[in-house]
Amino acid sequence: MTALPQIGFVGLGNMGGPMCQRLVKAGYPVVAFDLNPAALEKAIAAGAKPGRTAQDAAAQADIFMTSLPRPDHVEQVMVGENGALKSLRRGSLWIDLTTNRNELVFRLAAEAPEGVAVVDSPVTGAVDGARNGKLTLFAGGDKASFERAAHVLGHLGMVIHCGALGTGNVVKLVTNQLWFIAAAAIGEGFATGIANGVELGTLWNAIRNSVGDSFVAQHDAPSIFAGHYDPSFSLDLCLKDLGLIQELNRNVRAALPMTTAAEGAFAVAASRYGRGSAELHVAKRIEDDAGISMRLEGDWVPHWEA
Repeated sequence: MTALPQIGFVGLGNMGGPMCQRLVKAGYPVVAFDLNPAALEKAIAAGAKPGRTAQDAAAQADIFMTSLPRPDHVEQVMVGENGALKSLRRGSLWIDLTTNRNELVFRLAAEAPEGVAVVDSPVTGAVDGARNGKLTLFAGGDKASFERAAHVLGHLGMVIHCGALGTGNVVKLVTNQLWFIAAAAIGEGFATGIANGVELGTLWNAIRNSVGDSFVAQHDAPSIFAGHYDPSFSLDLCLKDLGLIQELNRNVRAALPMTTAAEGAFAVAASRYGRGSAELHVAKRIEDDAGISMRLEGDWVPHWEA
């Protein structure tokens, strides 16, 4: 029986932590690291071996995985002081699960030691998807590297090969582009219905069973109803991704007003409530300005606990 590859996993936050734990449960030997001691302790309790540093986790890895909030965090982990990139062994594979900037991915891939393969594979599906192995992973890389990565990534959800290195990030950002537009719009729809005499529960049921349906309506609306607005993802990270999307949009050479309007709506929410506030404060801004409530009674289990 062929031994499973040794995995190094860096970044044990809201998404990375559950993904790391799923790989441990699948039987992979995992060396994990995070700057947050509490996050690292959870991984150790699940059966991961602690790495001393990101560099240490990379040096032991056949497959090294990073799941970090921002491109600058990836750059710091990989090529900052005691960076992990140069510690990767010949024949190893680096899979970056971060929603990243392609220019950085290309540069780091070019700087990787000879014989190290790179795949970009950002994920979607929220924290419950990470916990339950129901993510969608968008992978970019050559065919051989993708096939090698897919054996591991398949434990996390459905894996889609998007093309060459970097296409995973493009596809992820397009899906986020559409999410941001829908998230900015759903509060407007709720407000219009409420202001014109429709009960919110009735309206929501109609939306979910009509052309107005979306992942936002199905999955995210309960975070508005509960009034916590989904703190698992911040307005700051929304604006980070919107900035990356606008970088890609420069190649379109046509006006994209829906994306621009969504970015403006999230910027207004961040200015009012703080960049660290939960992502769906983009809807709370409408509630507050209109003087209406989008609370709806129900057993709204937070999706990160589902």
